[in-house]
Parts: sequence; C-alpha cells; structure tokens
Amino acid sequence: MTEQEMRQLLELYEEDEGIEEEEEEEEEGEGEEVHEEDDDDAEYDDEEYEAVHSQRRADWYPTALKEPKDEGLELLKGGDFGRTGVKLQTRSKRYNVAQSVLARSSKPVPVFHKEDIHANLVPNTNGTAVAKYDANMYTAQFSDDFKLHLFDMRAPPSKESPVQLRRRVRETDSSLVTRMAVRKVIQGHPGRWTITDANLSPDNERMIYSSIAPTVYMTSTAPDGDLRQIPIPFSDPITRSSPLFSYGESFGIWSCRFSADGNEVVAGGSGNIFVYDLIANRRTVKISAHTDDVNSCCWADKGSGNVLVSASDDTFLKVWDRRSLGASRKPAGVLIGHTEGITYVSAKGDGRYIISNGKDQALRLWDLRNMRSSSEFEAVENHSYGIKNFDYRYPSYGRPRYLAHPKDCSVMTFRGHRVLRTLIRCHFSPQETTGGQYIYSGSSDGKIHIWSLDGTVVNILDRSKTLPDSISPSGPELEPVRGADPHNCVRDVSWHSQEPVIMSAAWDSYHGGTVVARHEYKGLSKMAYSLQDYTEKERAERKEKRSSQSRSHRRLPGAYHSDEFSDMFDDED
Repeated sequence: MTEQEMRQLLELYEEDEGIEEEEEEEEEGEGEEVHEEDDDDAEYDDEEYEAVHSQRRADWYPTALKEPKDEGLELLKGGDFGRTGVKLQTRSKRYNVAQSVLARSSKPVPVFHKEDIHANLVPNTNGTAVAKYDANMYTAQFSDDFKLHLFDMRAPPSKESPVQLRRRVRETDSSLVTRMAVRKVIQGHPGRWTITDANLSPDNERMIYSSIAPTVYMTSTAPDGDLRQIPIPFSDPITRSSPLFSYGESFGIWSCRFSADGNEVVAGGSGNIFVYDLIANRRTVKISAHTDDVNSCCWADKGSGNVLVSASDDTFLKVWDRRSLGASRKPAGVLIGHTEGITYVSAKGDGRYIISNGKDQALRLWDLRNMRSSSEFEAVENHSYGIKNFDYRYPSYGRPRYLAHPKDCSVMTFRGHRVLRTLIRCHFSPQETTGGQYIYSGSSDGKIHIWSLDGTVVNILDRSKTLPDSISPSGPELEPVRGADPHNCVRDVSWHSQEPVIMSAAWDSYHGGTVVARHEYKGLSKMAYSLQDYTEKERAERKEKRSSQSRSHRRLPGAYHSDEFSDMFDDED
C-alpha cells in the first residue's frame, strides 16, 4: 500500500468513526486518560477549577454503543442469559407413526414455554400515568413474586373520576391519587428527610424500611394486619461509659435487605455494614466496610443468601461471605471499575453476575469470578480517578480524565443514561420470561434505558411523553399531550416477571411530587404508526447495521467493498 493510499485510509477512518473512537477507548483502553491537559488541574484552586472547566463539564454526553460488543455476544451465547431452549427438543428420536398419532390425541395443544413468547416482548411505550403522589418516591418495586406492589396489581382499575378518587383516599392519604387498588398505606416513623429504602420479606408478610437514621422499622403488609412497627436498631447500645445525655450514634441507613430465609436483616450506611438477627433480637455484625457512604447492598444469590455485595461512594463494590462476616473483617473480593461513587447494585440472582450504576455515568456488568483480591485492592485503594469536586446532585458531568479505573475488572459497560440528582437504580430483566438478557435503568433525563446484554440499546422510553391517567394503559397508543414537562427524573423502575410491563417512578419537576407510570409492550395494532412505517423502520435499522459492518470491513487494508453489492440486498427488502 502506498503512502497516499494509507493517508486516504486514515482520513476515511476518522470520518466514519468520529465520536465512536471514544467509545472504543472506553471499553478497550481501561483507565486510559482522556485529557492530557488535566494533569495541570492541581495548579488551580477550587474557584479557578470551576471557572476554567465549567464549559467542558456541560458538554460531555456519553452515548450508547451502536454495534454489539464481542464480550456481550459471548455472554448471550454462553447459556447464562437468554432463552436456552428445551433440552428434550434437542434429543434425537426415531420417528414412529403410532407414537406420533398417540401424542397428538393426548396433547392436541402444542406446548409453548413462557420464554418463547416473552423473550422478545420488551416494553415499548412511553407509559400512562397510574398514580400521583405529592412527594418524591425513592423506591418503587414489585415484590419477588410480583403479586404485591405499592398497590394491588390484581384488582381492576377504578372507574371513579379524579375528584371521587381524592375523596375516597382522603381518609388514608390525601396526597395519593390513583386508579389502582390500594392494598395498604403505612405511615412511616418520623425520621430524617425521606424513606431511603424498603424491602419485602420472602413471604411478603413483612416489610422493612429505612430513613436517614440508624433505626430500621419492620411492619406487617397484610391489609388487616398488625399496625405496630418494630424498631430494628443498628447503632451501638448506650452503656454506662457513654457520655452523659447522649442519644447514641447518629447516622443514616441507605439500604436494607431481608436475608433469604427472612430471619436476618442486612443494612448499609455511613461506611458500615450491619447484620441484625430477628430471632435473637440483636445486632450480630458491624463492619467498617467502606471509607464513604454505603448507598446500596444486595444478596448475590437468592437461594442461600451467603454472598453479600455492598456499593459505596468510595467507588468500590465489595463482596462479603456471610458465613465469615463475624470472624473476618476483610471482603472476599473487590470489584473495581467505577471512577465515581456507586448509586445502586443489583444481582441477577445466580450468585455470579451483578450490575451497578455509577456517578461516572456508567452502568457496569460484573462477574464475581473476576473480582480483585484484597492485596490488589489495597494497592489502589487511596488513588482517585474521578473528577475533582464533582457533585452528582447538580445536572452537569464534565468530560472525565479516565473512562474506567486502571484495574477495571467489569465484563461490560453500558452508557447513554444520566446518573445525576439522586441515586438512580438499575436492574436485570426478569429471569423467568426473558432469561435476564436485558438490563434497564432509570435516568435523570426522564428516560428509561433498556439495553441488550451485547451493549446496544433496545428501547428508550421517554417519561416526558407519558399519557395522562384518563387514558387506559392497555389501549391504543396515542400521541403525547402537548406541553408535557420534559424535566423529569426517573429514580426507580421495575419489570413485571410474568408480563411485558414496566412500572416507573418519575419526579415531576414542574408540578412537584412523583408520577408512577405503566409501560406495556404493544403490538403493531395498538401503535400509532402504520404497517408501512414499521417496515420502513425495520429496513432502516437493517441498513444501518449493514452499513456499520461494512465500515468496519472497509478499514482493513486490501478489503473488497462494493456499495452496489449492498444496495442490491436493500432493494430485495
């Protein structure tokens, strides 16, 4: 290849790639520095740093991948995610006429497995409002068996007018307006600021909730159950050696979870992890786990409940073995990759894969088998790779020096959403219907982002286009109402395990409070566009996919490419 041809090839590469080059650096160049001039940041004080870098901070918007990543494709093919198929169908059988006729008579209806039907039914609507609340909701989740939510999802929606609804619920909670059947309203114990987390017991008979206080409260979820709220204190008990007139420790609990058997409660907050034995009625474990707030914790497996994962503002996730929590103060391993604090951690439930949302605007997928050892963690524990003086509570995130920690051990990284203003949550799609092959998250830009495991975006649901509660969520999809407020923040989302339905809780910055919306999967007969629009959309997506593949092929020296050859396939569509 001549020098001129090589120069033309480089120019074509730069023209086609553009910003995609940065995305490749994100995945392949772990911990590589984005800005060389950032090494001079130490020369500025705080005010000068803000003035010099304010413009740069407001301009960085990470985008999602446009092409599947090989790592994600390998996960989909590996059998741990997605539909694995029925093993009996793969067995070789000799054809027998009599046996075939007998099988038809005994099983006239063919057997369809739930995953075969629901695997590709991803919620695709911007939602319809089903509940309004005057305050900000911090958690909105289905229960594990998906029979209990904030409301009873089994009851039909009410046909009362909004005025009648307000009159009816005034006796229990005047700030709530909904057409769903309210199962129970629990008045939280006075705490600080807000309820930070809530969790249902495995049998759904009890619920615990936390606030920015060292005490978690447990209550019954039955409509006619006991109204008492049992305190679960996680602070050190007051002794004779305590200072006079002391009220004990003062810290907040940001996350609380029942154990798999429902006999223990694990909680995290202010850098500590606690375990409380409900049978013995005492705190059994207190570990100084992190150097900053523990924003979230979860069990890696739902069966045994032996592996606990904690996520903190110190940018690290730590893995703990429940069986040795009392004897060892060191974690079993550390997951390193985020450069800013972590807002939430969620497990697939198989004891192997977890995901986390970070304030570095990245959602990361982890394999617990790849976690770093304690010695590897201690070598980088005191190094910072985030943005100086960054505060996620403000709607601005500057271009980072590092897209990932130099010791990044995550499997995949998902971008495109905004993790600002509050502790945005993320989850795996239901295992029973989708095989956990999708990952979804809220976002401070008012959208719900759904990714495939290969890193590409499947759907983005826009809460600014949510329909009012006067419209049926299951009816034909209508055009969004004009003048809708675009400034929403989706804090939490939940995907139904039996149906292609997502419930989301979005803060309404215009009217205040929270609006809960129901997002369903709707087929072509209920969507606003026509069959012709749908086929054109499918054709454009296939063409874009071929175009991206051809660009990758064209970069190879000596590769043969013909635009006419690609156009021929487009004409056949």
